[in-house]
Amino acid sequence: MKSQYTGIKRIFMACKYSLDGLKTCFLSEAAFRQDLLICIVGWCVLPLLNLGFYSKMAMGLSLVFIILAELVNTAIERVVDRIGPEYNKLSKQAKDIGSAIVCITLVSVGVFWGLMVLHSF
Repeated sequence: MKSQYTGIKRIFMACKYSLDGLKTCFLSEAAFRQDLLICIVGWCVLPLLNLGFYSKMAMGLSLVFIILAELVNTAIERVVDRIGPEYNKLSKQAKDIGSAIVCITLVSVGVFWGLMVLHSF
């Protein structure tokens, strides 16, 4: 679907569509809300850590990857579900790969945070 808008209107509409996507994901996906809670808690903990500014910035930004991974996973699931409800090996693989993206992201961020905190001692 090509956008019917051009120029600055296209940019504003793209932002609106992005917000629509975030709203849809928040309202329909418990996993997204749980990941968002993890991020909010992490962002609240950051000021309490005895780390430098750039370390805290890196840790805070790393949390964004959790949200991005969950958005990608949800998009994959929606496309697969649109194709049809019946079981298909490729559909299962696509959903499993989307889940793996989230899992690897969560583990990576957890390891990164753990190493940063350990390094601060």
